[in-house]
Amino acid sequence: MNGRVFVIVGPSGAGKDTLIAGAIAADPALHWAQRVITRPTSAGGEPFEGVSPAEFQRRLSAGDFVLHWQAHGLHYGVTAPALAPLQSGAKVVLNGSRGALGAISAAFAGLRIIRISAPSAVLAERLAQRGRESSEAISARLARASYDLPAELSVIDVQNTGSIAQGIDALRHALSL
Repeated sequence: MNGRVFVIVGPSGAGKDTLIAGAIAADPALHWAQRVITRPTSAGGEPFEGVSPAEFQRRLSAGDFVLHWQAHGLHYGVTAPALAPLQSGAKVVLNGSRGALGAISAAFAGLRIIRISAPSAVLAERLAQRGRESSEAISARLARASYDLPAELSVIDVQNTGSIAQGIDALRHALSL
């Protein structure tokens, strides 16, 4: 593969989707690898393909996914077509998962990991604004949140605590390293 994969990780509510969307809007040479997720497409957020758990399992059994993982009760998969721009030298941005970094780093030479973070109070506010979870579920999610990553992985940290424009600029800078 000629391109480079940038995997974006961080707790829910850190602003990963917002910053990725802004960076891609500012630089059309970037490609956002669309994920297949076992949640309704109407749930919003990033552009993704929503499928039922049964459809995900069917596709997993058929070998449709280059990468797949579970997090927060959902299944996530990335197909070969979503990564095809790598063949032409593109920078591919993937909203990943800390728990899947071992498999992702094994799959891609030259992988760059960008960890986006924000204070817990900011995460709680953003998760509440989404309206997808109860306050109890949000509290439980925040209690599980961790910024820890395997020590052997090189990580670029981006704090998303200012304006959206500042966060996008910080991500764009990290994508240029």
